[in-house]
Amino acid sequence: MAAALLRVVALIFLALPAQADGIEVDLELVLMVDVSRSMTERELEIQRRGYAEALQSDAVYAAVKSGLLQRVAMTYVEWAGTQRVVVDWRVLETRDDLAAFANTLTAEFNPALRRTSISGALLYGAETIRTNPYEGLRRVIDVSGDGPNNQGRPVRRARDTVLAQGIVINGLPLMTREGMGAQWHLDDLDRYYEACVIGGPGSFVIPVLDWDDFAEAVRRKLVLEMVSRPATAQIIPAQQLQPRAYDCLIGEKIWEQIQRQWDQP
Repeated sequence: MAAALLRVVALIFLALPAQADGIEVDLELVLMVDVSRSMTERELEIQRRGYAEALQSDAVYAAVKSGLLQRVAMTYVEWAGTQRVVVDWRVLETRDDLAAFANTLTAEFNPALRRTSISGALLYGAETIRTNPYEGLRRVIDVSGDGPNNQGRPVRRARDTVLAQGIVINGLPLMTREGMGAQWHLDDLDRYYEACVIGGPGSFVIPVLDWDDFAEAVRRKLVLEMVSRPATAQIIPAQQLQPRAYDCLIGEKIWEQIQRQWDQP
């Protein structure tokens, strides 16, 4: 009787679909990089080269090796109104892995896309984390951008949806004025990111005030994200100012104003 019962249990077990275990890594990191029309071709190239330089630095390699498993999974996605995967998910363990990722970034440069949907970028980042084959001890979306959200779901609603999944969001606001039209420029874009975009344990904002500082800002950001550390809230604003309430629909309101101007005879 016992033998027959065991055979039945075995048959049921074999009939169940196989469950593939995810590949364990210290960190799943989505790099969401702004390529909207407000960015010049020079700025697009600076971003790619800045990430490539940072990835090949000693500090980033040391950060990768500082984790329990000493490997991270990462993808590089350019976004505007839609998203474009430049480098799909890869495991980074060695200097050669980091160099190969960096070389892919600098192989070619594509033209800008469309409007600015930070909310779309965040939701895409969460979905690609959910569907990738990795199991990270931590999961992070890093989003850069030179202006506020002006398309798609309101950014705070998208942010809250992502945070509810246990994913941390960090921000790299690009506060230069090279390609940004005057109507879109926010002098306090870092505050917008702090109030409306980032969130989760240990989340932070690192603003870029000058393109000459971009590679160093990326290196600093990657190290903070890759090094295992206590999950304490961390904000690194451009100016040491007190947080305040912020209108997270400011980008949508600017877009409505521009449309009204276009409609005027």
